[in-house]
Amino acid sequence: MTFLKALTASAVALGTLAGSAFAETNWVMATGYPEDSFFTQNIRMFIEEVEAASNGELKIDLRSNGELIKLDTIRRAVQSGQIQIGEIRFGVYGNESPMYTLDSLPNVASDYEAAERLMQAQKPWFDKVFGEAGMQVISYAPWPGQGFYTKFEVTDGSEFDGVKLRIYSPATQRMGELLGFQATILPFAEIPQAFSTGLIEALFTSGQTGTDIQAWDYVSHFTYTGSMHNKNAIIVNARALSGLDEELQAEILAAGERATTRAWEMSRAATDGKRQELADAGIVTSDASPELQAKLVEIGAAMIEEWSAEASAEELAVLEAYQAASN
Repeated sequence: MTFLKALTASAVALGTLAGSAFAETNWVMATGYPEDSFFTQNIRMFIEEVEAASNGELKIDLRSNGELIKLDTIRRAVQSGQIQIGEIRFGVYGNESPMYTLDSLPNVASDYEAAERLMQAQKPWFDKVFGEAGMQVISYAPWPGQGFYTKFEVTDGSEFDGVKLRIYSPATQRMGELLGFQATILPFAEIPQAFSTGLIEALFTSGQTGTDIQAWDYVSHFTYTGSMHNKNAIIVNARALSGLDEELQAEILAAGERATTRAWEMSRAATDGKRQELADAGIVTSDASPELQAKLVEIGAAMIEEWSAEASAEELAVLEAYQAASN
């Protein structure tokens, strides 16, 4: 009997272990940004909350800095199920729909309050489009205000003529062209090499990106304009999410909401903090002149007209809802 009891106990223990191993789900998550970026730090906190809430049921392996999948292909990887969850930048997909670049138009949403209202107006559209593609947006994160990184002092913007500028979306490319730049869209990870080979001479991006790439190795000036607060998002494969128990699904969505709230706070802090880091590293930082800001306002108005001419009725309704909420 002692032998039989021991054998039975062993079988039960093995069965318990097997059941635990079977119950554990492992997800892979990809982002294009480095570990010290506030985007990635926020995602790390999101993962910690989800894993704690799952009681070991779900583990998420985050691959940062584009080491597994490049930023511009993360959406496809999530959609296909290659990975279960990832962070994207909406502006990357501007060639597919004007909606992806609405937050990239100069002065459409130039402060955080306006950017949050724009996010709320866009949410139903994103819910529908990503839902139809088998995905779900569970969190949004705004970029800090933007500015120009150059090798020269910027006054009224006349210095931009013919300068090779790196930007990140069709909308910012159009803005660059209207300012006189030779504008080229390049992924974040390719910026250092592009500077080294002479493909680009300047950037239009945030203080966050400037510190991430150590812009002081390539330029001497940062001219802050504000202008826009483009958005990133955490997206999840809908089938992978629905494969979890309902309680855990709810926990993930709640963690996504908290990540959105945190992202707004972290982005605000990064706006001032990153400018100071740039200055400490030797970059001359300044606010854009009234003349340059006036030029950006004029360009922004022209780009809204162009955007509206290309937008569908559904997309125009989003812009109108945002404008109504802003009045």
